[in-house]
Amino acid sequence: MGVGTAINVATVLAGGGIGTLAGGRFPPKMRDTAMHAIGIVTLLVGVQNFLKYQNPLVPLISVIVGLVVGEWVDIDSWLRRLGDGLEARFSKGTSQVSRAFVTTSLLFCVGPLTILGSIEDGLRGDYSLLALKSVLDGIAALSFSSVLGWGVMLSAGTVLVVQGSITLGAGFVQEVVTKGMISATTATGGILIFGLGLGLLNLKEVRVANMLPALLVAPLLVSIMPALRL
Repeated sequence: MGVGTAINVATVLAGGGIGTLAGGRFPPKMRDTAMHAIGIVTLLVGVQNFLKYQNPLVPLISVIVGLVVGEWVDIDSWLRRLGDGLEARFSKGTSQVSRAFVTTSLLFCVGPLTILGSIEDGLRGDYSLLALKSVLDGIAALSFSSVLGWGVMLSAGTVLVVQGSITLGAGFVQEVVTKGMISATTATGGILIFGLGLGLLNLKEVRVANMLPALLVAPLLVSIMPALRL
């Protein structure tokens, strides 16, 4: 149990490390073009995840409710202060630690493979889904770090906490979580990922981190849908 998460953390660190070393050798124009490509792909991933759930009201209401909570707590400021503090302490040159940390943490932890893979790993020791996710995350970490720098590697800690928690609590989660809840959470996460894409393309800076509570609201909303008749 936990092997899948360990592999995932290792691939994010490896991909992030390689990308950071290689990215410094790219000319500015190439890095800008790579950022645009990453932003476009991020938008498409968000749309793809959103379309996996048939009722758009659920992710919409989840994001609105989650945003109210997130803005009140101001999660975005907490995460950015953490990233800025690490940047000030360890970075010697131009860096985007906060942006890299927040963006990749959300990308690597929002999606069906995170939930389903962690549950399978926790219950049966089957880490095949997380192994697949690890490969995808490693490639993504390499791409992002080549543009955004070493801050991408910090998201390995987020992966460890999120997936590790689900794996350890898999017995309880299996009894509570349904496929509908996972689909709704994935669709809600798609909205957050789309917001990240807008920021990467410099079209609109969205405080996506303040929407994170929506990922908890979505499954709760699905559980009470019959009563609400949504």
